[in-house]
Amino acid sequence: MTAWFAIPLWKRVLAGLVLGVALGALWPDAAPHVKIVGDLFVRLIKMLVVPVVLVTIAAGIASLGDPRRLGPIGGRTVGLFALTTLIAVSVGMAAGLLVRPGEGIALVGVAPHVLGAAVSPADQLLGIVPANIVEALAKGDMLAIIFVAVLLGVGSVVAGEAGKSVVALLQGLAAVLLHVVRIVMEVTPFGVFALIANAVASGGMAVFVNVGWLALCVVGASLFQMLVVHAGLIRLVAKLPVGRFYRGIVDALAVAFSTASSSATLPVALRVAQDNLGIARPVASTVLPLGAAIGKDGTAMYVGLLGQFALQALGVVPDAWMLGVMLATGALAAFGTAPVPSASLFMLAAMLSAVGVGAEQTALVVGLVLPFDRLLDMTRTVPSASANLTVATLVAKGEGELDEARFRGDTGA
Repeated sequence: MTAWFAIPLWKRVLAGLVLGVALGALWPDAAPHVKIVGDLFVRLIKMLVVPVVLVTIAAGIASLGDPRRLGPIGGRTVGLFALTTLIAVSVGMAAGLLVRPGEGIALVGVAPHVLGAAVSPADQLLGIVPANIVEALAKGDMLAIIFVAVLLGVGSVVAGEAGKSVVALLQGLAAVLLHVVRIVMEVTPFGVFALIANAVASGGMAVFVNVGWLALCVVGASLFQMLVVHAGLIRLVAKLPVGRFYRGIVDALAVAFSTASSSATLPVALRVAQDNLGIARPVASTVLPLGAAIGKDGTAMYVGLLGQFALQALGVVPDAWMLGVMLATGALAAFGTAPVPSASLFMLAAMLSAVGVGAEQTALVVGLVLPFDRLLDMTRTVPSASANLTVATLVAKGEGELDEARFRGDTGA
């Protein structure tokens, strides 16, 4: 057993994928016999979605701390991160709608998703506020759960000293849930094996063509977010040279790609912010740690893209209201995404649940994408690191805490 756990999880998942493909292609009649393993994996994901969303979003907002200590720097930082996150979700959704990577994909055992009876926008808005919080949790009413999580997080912050015990409880629960997620993720190789075996037995190898298109969308949307959105903010708002900015942060971007972790990138980001960009230490030490917690442009983009991928695979044509709900829930989910590998896939369930897609169907999409998620995770961490340093630069420039000579490389050193 020790040797098994010593193997990185992504390698075990990849092995499960290969074995599942082999079973589905060479012995398709045997695939239904392992279906129960995939069903158990689906139920585990379904079990975790509500507590992960409620606790991590509330804890993420509560981690902002006492608003009296945040001051103008904190307020400007949160506002800029909210802006780039919303744009990132929009970019991911737009990429999905334009390229349509999920169109024609065969999800084993899943019929095209049929939406329920039309509900008026007024009733949908009214439903965001739950009449009974316990009932909303039991039903998995995701919009209501997110609303409660945001209120709980904000209330904990605004309460100041009196709310500290609640903040500590939320952070403790979040830490426990992260370990539960890690335990569940250990089942992933077996779940992927069963789900992929049944997918290949049912739809053949063509199922992987769509994943290739999805990967291209992730790369393209990441580049757009960095080279258009972030670069535009640096050039048009901060009025600084974009080339110099990216030359200064290349070390942080490289670490982000290799580790797929915003937290692991933080020490390097702090160094390049001060040494290469000329950002004063008080600003860098305030903005960048906060950004590591809530600055998730890459995750926001990915959740928006995966949402469209899943709807296309399920045969759903979203209307304007559904797209608006997905934009809002995607942004909030990205703010609360747990710092563990593939955590964004759990947040995908929150987005899809908000528009009526069941956890079972979402889990099948997760099972298809998860074997490839490590490489995609590395890719989408790069725009998150770029966003953190972009926001730090904008805040420093606005606060008069940016050494422009150092930023432009005119120090004479």
